[in-house]
Amino acid sequence: MSTMVSNLELIRRVPLFSMLTASQAESVAEAVIKRRFKRGEAIVEQGKQSNALSIILTGRARVVTTDTRGREVILATMQPGDYVGEMSLIDNEPHSASVRAEVQTDVLVLGRPEFARCLPENSSMAYAVMKGLVQRLRHADRKIESLALMDVYGRVARALLEFAIQDGDGNAVIRDRVSRQDLAKMVGASREMVSRVMKYLEEHGYIETRDDGSLLVKARLNSLG
Repeated sequence: MSTMVSNLELIRRVPLFSMLTASQAESVAEAVIKRRFKRGEAIVEQGKQSNALSIILTGRARVVTTDTRGREVILATMQPGDYVGEMSLIDNEPHSASVRAEVQTDVLVLGRPEFARCLPENSSMAYAVMKGLVQRLRHADRKIESLALMDVYGRVARALLEFAIQDGDGNAVIRDRVSRQDLAKMVGASREMVSRVMKYLEEHGYIETRDDGSLLVKARLNSLG
């Protein structure tokens, strides 16, 4: 019983749980597990699923994303009261970033079933809006990583890959014309630089402008983006 009371007191101090009903709060208190992470230990790992919500009680953690070359960019620092893992629990996708303890950090861990009981029904508009917001956040994380870690060639390549639709042959097609100016604004570079990059990509066989004006994006462009 003492653990139950202790957990209930703990979650009442977490802003995330402030709107729970008494029965919801008791259900969460029965389900949470307290965990301690050492300095440098991963609370969640990019590309994996933990199927849990982790709420920081004490300590400090750092949110980092890593590219295929192992380079990192710091997205945020997390303090007591902050939480991680909610995006994966809402859209059932792997974590878009890793979260590592900067110092010894205590967290409360809440599993997927108990988390789901505190959400709106899957069929509700609120749930659909939540999923939409999560997808926007994931896209924003990728954009931050791209701007921080990639050169202009990599950023243009990633933008083209996002626009493209698979054609079934391992390549992809962009049917609507994308202006150099719009592309430049998307990747944070000058129009002239983007034009040079596009010329390079075409000359080296990464992309091909077809007779109907569509752009063929070849599979090897993935090596740049």
